[in-house]
Formats: sequence, C-alpha cells, structure tokens
Amino acid sequence: MGETIFALASAPGRAGVAVVRVSGPLAGRCVKSLTKRDIPAPRQAVLRPLYDSCGYEIDRGMVLWFAAPHSVTGEDVAEFQVHGGRAIIEALAAELGALPGCRQAEAGEFTRRGVLNGKLDLTQAEAVADLVAADTEAQRRQALRQYDGALGALYERWRADLMKTLAWAEAAIDFSDEELPEGMLAEARRAADDIRKAIAAHLDDARRGELVREGLFLTVIGPPNAGKSSLVNALAGRDVAIVSETAGTTRDVIEVRLDLGGYAVILADTAGLRLADEAVEAEGVRRALARAEAADLVLLLLDGSHTNSADYLRDNMVNKPLLTVWNKADLPWPSQREGLTLSLKTGEGLEAVIAAIAAKAKERLQSSGDAPMLTRPRHRQALAEAADALERAAAAHEPELFAEDLRLALRAIGRITGRVDVEDLLDVIFRDFCIGK
Repeated sequence: MGETIFALASAPGRAGVAVVRVSGPLAGRCVKSLTKRDIPAPRQAVLRPLYDSCGYEIDRGMVLWFAAPHSVTGEDVAEFQVHGGRAIIEALAAELGALPGCRQAEAGEFTRRGVLNGKLDLTQAEAVADLVAADTEAQRRQALRQYDGALGALYERWRADLMKTLAWAEAAIDFSDEELPEGMLAEARRAADDIRKAIAAHLDDARRGELVREGLFLTVIGPPNAGKSSLVNALAGRDVAIVSETAGTTRDVIEVRLDLGGYAVILADTAGLRLADEAVEAEGVRRALARAEAADLVLLLLDGSHTNSADYLRDNMVNKPLLTVWNKADLPWPSQREGLTLSLKTGEGLEAVIAAIAAKAKERLQSSGDAPMLTRPRHRQALAEAADALERAAAAHEPELFAEDLRLALRAIGRITGRVDVEDLLDVIFRDFCIGK
C-alpha cells in the first residue's frame, strides 16, 4: 500500500459537483502540486484554485485534508470538490496521474485500504457496497445498521467468547500440572455449546437478510386472459409486458424489480396456466409452474367474471399462493368471490392489492428480534462451518480434538470479519491464567 491512489468518488457524468479523492503517502504532495500552497488544516474545507503543471487554472474548488490515521482509509487523504464537468475531471486526473508514485485507484480500493488499516471490518466494507446499491428503505436500513458495526460486533462477541473457551481448553491440556480452576474443561464445553446454539438460532432466519438485500421473488400466476400482464404493468407503473386479448401471448417469464412498501420485490409475469397443445406455450406453462414453486411469494390472479374459478390451479401448486386476487370487478360476476377484488380496467382495488403485497413482504422479511440479520451467503457458509465444528467439539472425547474443533470454529467466524489472529488467543491465555509468571 505504498502507492498513492486517486479516483472520482462521486457518480460519473455531468453534475453540479464532483469529488476526486486521493489516498496514500503522497496525498499531501498532490495537494501542494495542484493548489501551489501548503496543506490546509485537517477537516477544514478551504476554497482554492487548482492548477495544471503549466500553471493554468483548471478550476476553483473546495479542498479538504484528512491526516492519517484519522481518515476513511487510515492513510493521508485529500478530497477535491470541483465543478462536475468532464473536462475538469479529466484534467485533474491527468495531473494526478502524472505525479510519480500516484495512480488511478482500482474498484473498491479505498474501502480495501480501510479494512487493511483496521478502519473497517469485512462486514462493514460489504455494507458500504450495499449502501451504494440500496434501492429501497429496507435495504438502506439494513446496510446502515451493518455499516454501524452491529453485525460485526455480534460475530466479534462470539469470536471473543470462543477465544476464551479455547484458551481454557488449551490451558487444561498444556498445563494440567498447574493449579488451574477445577472443572475448567467442563466449563469450556458448556460455553462452546452455548455459542453453538446462538449460531444455530442466527442461521435459522429464513434468509431474511439476504432477501432484503437481493429482493423477494413474487410470481404472478393464473389462467390465460386473467389480466396478469396488465397487473404487472400496473404495479411497475410502465409497460413491461405485452397485453393482448389473445390467449397465450405471454410465453416466457418476464421480470421487473419494484419497491413495494420499502422492500425490494422481483415481480415475475408468467404464461397463462392451461393445458397447451402448442410446444412453445407448453414450455411457457412449465416454466411458470417451476417459477411459482421456487418463488418466495405467489399471487394467484383469477377472472371473477368466469364461472370456472380455476380451483385446480391452487390445489395443484406446490408453493401455495399467499394472495388470491379476482380481476374484472367492473363486469358482472356469477357469485361472490373470496379474496381481494380488482378491476385493472378502472383501477379499483389496485391500492389494496399493493398494500396486501407489501404486508406479505414485510411479514416475510421483517426480523422478529433486535439481532442483526446476516446478509450474504459468505456469512452463512462460514457460520455453518463454525456450527459444524462446534457440533464435532461437543462429541469429541479427547481434549485435544475438542480444542482443535474450537480452533476451526474460531477461524471460520474470523473469516467473516477478516480478523483471524493467533496472537489474540495468546493474549487471552496469558491474561486469564498468568502462565509463565
């Protein structure tokens, strides 16, 4: 990390203001080279002209200085807030790139340096990317909580408890002749089992955190001409699916991402479900059923004006619909219908359908407790490895095997936050047992 890096830290393209960030040992030299003046006081924005190597003024902008280690990367950092024209940004980049030891940053390199310098753990670094990509209120809240360290703190607490437990086990093995607390190994086993139970409860979350981040899959199914494509277009607020009175128009699954009630929903329009003779339509029906079975939520849309209520669609679904909606409320109906009623022609009932979908999404995704939710398959895999190791540790009769499984669990949890350090274990041993005094 001896090189100094720079990059546009704001969104690309024309804008009122653009931010160019510099990080590394030569950041101060970059400030002096561009402003022809000394470095400003830390964390104080100053207005200064910025010059090229020939002495011509590039722009006038705000200059901020963050001295190491009190910066986002832990290094010396400078920021130039300039007008967001392409020519200005390209001129600044050319000047910075011409300085020896200064280069364009790679994707995510500022955050990476923050992790390597101990300013962030890996879960917080992932939260930075999630905050930038957040499209919904639920995604923003979850990413911000993770960035604040709630998830990392939970894992670090388990890691610290495991280190202490492993220290007890190692001490019982290596210093059995010393005067150690009675029943220490048995206490270590109880502590390890408590951690295993906590991890198991954390994993048993129905993937809520991952679904908030990635989006909940909602599939709309129903017979031909029930209005599925019209409903998808109404929910999306634009034409994403072809609407036609000809049965079988929709042949493949069509997806659109929506924000419903603050939650990300991936809405899928599917082929009308019926016995199809034509090969392409039959494949569309097969894909529709497969998509419904794999969906997180299923909405069954039926035509209320038809006498055939299509009960067989609900009875034969592996993933039962959580919402049944009857369309064409503007037409005469042969009987009363159980479920939500809707007229896509007039818009009557659409708000109630949207509210019902949002309520189902909230019910599916909202956490029941205060504990932060894991947000990535990487977290889940590492925690599953730790739980398996602790399961083996509980069954291990030999103290050496018990300690080795604890060590494997400790490493698995440490991989989530990026903090795996043998010296931490040694510190616990010497602090708690005063070995070698």
